[in-house]
Amino acid sequence: MDKDSLLFGDKTFSDLMQDVYTNTKKKETQINGLIDQLKPMIKNMTDASIMVPLVKEYLEVSVKNDDNLVKLTAIIQRLLISTSKTPTDGEFGLSEAERIQLMSEAQELIDKA
Repeated sequence: MDKDSLLFGDKTFSDLMQDVYTNTKKKETQINGLIDQLKPMIKNMTDASIMVPLVKEYLEVSVKNDDNLVKLTAIIQRLLISTSKTPTDGEFGLSEAERIQLMSEAQELIDKA
């Protein structure tokens, strides 16, 4: 298994890494744009006390979504590293304990989504 092997559908590890990078850059642009749009609306402390929690909530949701993608990427990266060090034996060259741990982490990510 290498970085260009299909993971699911037509996604490769390289595609997944590109998605992480693209999402990060896109999110940065969106957040800066949102803040720029809200600045003129804040005239006093009351306005700020209403707007800031909304921006905070938006940021938290964004970080949680990206975090799941990064975790999935880390799992696949560990799998790639593991298979490059050991010959493939039908179980991706992982010990039983490593395989169980990876499957558990992947299932947790699926359950959270």
